[in-house]
Amino acid sequence: MNRRSVYLDYAAATPVDRVVLKVMHPYFSDKFYNPSASYDASKEVKKVVELSRSKVAAILGAKASEIIFTAGGTEANNLAIHGVMAEHPNAKLVISAIEHPSIIEPAKRYKKEICPVDNTGIINLKALRDLIDDQTVLVSVMYVNNEIGVIEPISDVAKVIKAVRNSRLERGVGLPIYLHSDACQAANYLDLHTSRLGVDLMTINGGKIYGPKQSGSLFIKSDVKLQPLIDGGGQERGLRNGTENVPAIIGLASALELVQAARKTSADKLAKLQAYFIDSITKNFKNATINGSLTKRVVNNVHVTFKGVDNEWLLIKLDEAGIMAAAGSACSAANVEPSTVLKAIGLSDQDAQSSVRFTLGRDTTQKDLDFVLVNLKRLVSMSPV
Repeated sequence: MNRRSVYLDYAAATPVDRVVLKVMHPYFSDKFYNPSASYDASKEVKKVVELSRSKVAAILGAKASEIIFTAGGTEANNLAIHGVMAEHPNAKLVISAIEHPSIIEPAKRYKKEICPVDNTGIINLKALRDLIDDQTVLVSVMYVNNEIGVIEPISDVAKVIKAVRNSRLERGVGLPIYLHSDACQAANYLDLHTSRLGVDLMTINGGKIYGPKQSGSLFIKSDVKLQPLIDGGGQERGLRNGTENVPAIIGLASALELVQAARKTSADKLAKLQAYFIDSITKNFKNATINGSLTKRVVNNVHVTFKGVDNEWLLIKLDEAGIMAAAGSACSAANVEPSTVLKAIGLSDQDAQSSVRFTLGRDTTQKDLDFVLVNLKRLVSMSPV
C-alpha cells in the first residue's frame, strides 16, 4: 500500500503545469534551433521567444524591450543588484531586513543600509526614508516574503522613492534612484502591473509558478542603466549573454499567463484553506504562534512557531509521516543559523529554530490539512525537550 503524501512546500518549488510542459516540449528536440542563427527555422524560434517576451511584458504592463530572460529568480536578483551598482560604483543601496539571500548576499559587496521591519514583517517606511540619502541609487524591497508570506506595501515604498526623486530634481542632484522588487512569491496571487506598483525593476521566477526551474525574468524600466553579469554574444540586449534557453522562456511565459489568469480563483480557494489551517492550529496548539501579519499576507503561507519544539526534528518526523514542509528559505535550508527574517521580526534564536513554514498550492485540500493537523498533534506532544 502506498503511503499518503502531502506536499506543503509550494514556496520552494511547484510542479510544472501539464499545459506548460506540452507547450515547451517541441523546443527540446524538434524545434531545437539557436534563435540567433540566420536560417528560417531559427528565425521561427526567435519569433516564439519574442512572442513569449511580449506575453510577459503584457502581464507586467511593460514594453517587450523591458523584459530580460534569466535562469531563475536568483540570477534576476543578482542582475538587478550588481547591474545597477556596477553602473554606479560609488553609490549605495538600501534593502529591507527580510530579503531573500539572493538580495542579501550580492548587497554585501556594496555600501548598503538595511531597513527594519515591524514585528509583523512590514517595512518601516519612515526608517526607509531616513536611510535614503543623496548617495542612494537603489532600494530593493520584496513584494512577498518567501518565509513568512508578508505582503510588503510596494506602492507606498514607490511613493517614498518618487518623493526622493522629485527632491533630487529640484536640488539638481544628478544621481538616479531606482526601486527593485523581488516578486517571485507574488506572481501566483497578486497584481504584477509595474506602473501600478511603481517599480523600476522586478524579478519573476518560473519555478514558483508551475513553470520550469531555472527560468525567470527581470523587468528593467527603459530609463534604468545597468551592467551585465555575463559578457558574450549580445543576447537579451547584452544584459544576459548566452544562447537563450528557449523551452524555459516559453514555459515561463505560459506559466505566468496561466497563474495570472487564475489568480483570483486560486486566491479565493487558498484563502479559505489558509484560514481553516491557521484557526485549527491556534485552537489546538497552546504553544503555537503564527508569524507575520495575518492581514497583509499571501494566501498560501502559514508560518508557525511551536515553542520548545526543534524544527529540524519536527520536519524529519513530518517527512517520515509523508508530509513535506520547510523551516524557511529553500535556498538556505542547509544553514543551521537562525533565519534572518525571523530575527528581523523579533523572534529569539530559540523560537526561530522552533518555526516551520507550510505553503499551500493548487492541489492542496482540506483533507490534506486535516492529515497534517493529526500528525502535528501527535508529534508536538511527543517532542523531545
